[in-house]
Amino acid sequence: MTDTTDTTLNTKGITIKRTAVTFNTDTDSPVEALRPIDLDIAPGDFIALVGPSGCGKSTLLNVLAGFIKPTSGSALVGDEPITKPDIDHGVVFQDYALFPWLNVIDNVAFGLERQGIGKQERYARALDNLDMVGLKDSAYKKVTELSGGMKQRVAIARVFATDPSIILMDEPFGALDALTRRFLQHQLLEIWQKNRKTVVFVTHSVQEAVYLANRVIVMTARPGRIKLDHRIELDYPRDFASSEFRTLEKLVYDQLDEELAKTFSLEGGQGYSGD
Repeated sequence: MTDTTDTTLNTKGITIKRTAVTFNTDTDSPVEALRPIDLDIAPGDFIALVGPSGCGKSTLLNVLAGFIKPTSGSALVGDEPITKPDIDHGVVFQDYALFPWLNVIDNVAFGLERQGIGKQERYARALDNLDMVGLKDSAYKKVTELSGGMKQRVAIARVFATDPSIILMDEPFGALDALTRRFLQHQLLEIWQKNRKTVVFVTHSVQEAVYLANRVIVMTARPGRIKLDHRIELDYPRDFASSEFRTLEKLVYDQLDEELAKTFSLEGGQGYSGD
């Protein structure tokens, strides 16, 4: 694969230092969602986080987004500690999180307006990013007129429009049908190869993780810890049916099997799952 990365683009690494999270609940004893985690993510890496339900994948992502403060330890983007949500830390949610009262282009331009960018420039940048996801012709449609896959493409365009240094994605394709999911996986890879943002991508799909990421992190059952940190050396685009791809899938599944058994034994357990 030819490296087409533009080294002038805004991208930073992530450092996670002994980060742990415990949730207090009203009716139960405290729930330990994450035990101390150490992780260094290089600028431009595409990291996939996989693990059983309730293992703390989304909790870790929320720490990186600034939505949750860790109970102990710290997380940094570049040299800056993460203390609160920041427009430089783009987030794509599973449920799109679009504003239904705004049309498509105004949704994509929303963050640019918050950055104080004038209407002409923010509309131009919004259109460029809609073009990147194949939705330029839908710029003035209402959000309610879009399919689920189109809404998620708008959400991706909105995040890239503000040129964040990192992008955090919480199961962004989980609610989509298989064909739309596959199309958006391919489209996301094309965008990432062009922009080379640092991406942290939460998924329950081992196949999706191996297809997209250049590094797969497997987490244990709650309380979440890192069980496997494996760099994927396969060239893009990857072939689901190749023996190399299947071998990597098996490696990840083998690491997950024991953790899945632990998770099922905890069903009906304590309060907040910290997925």
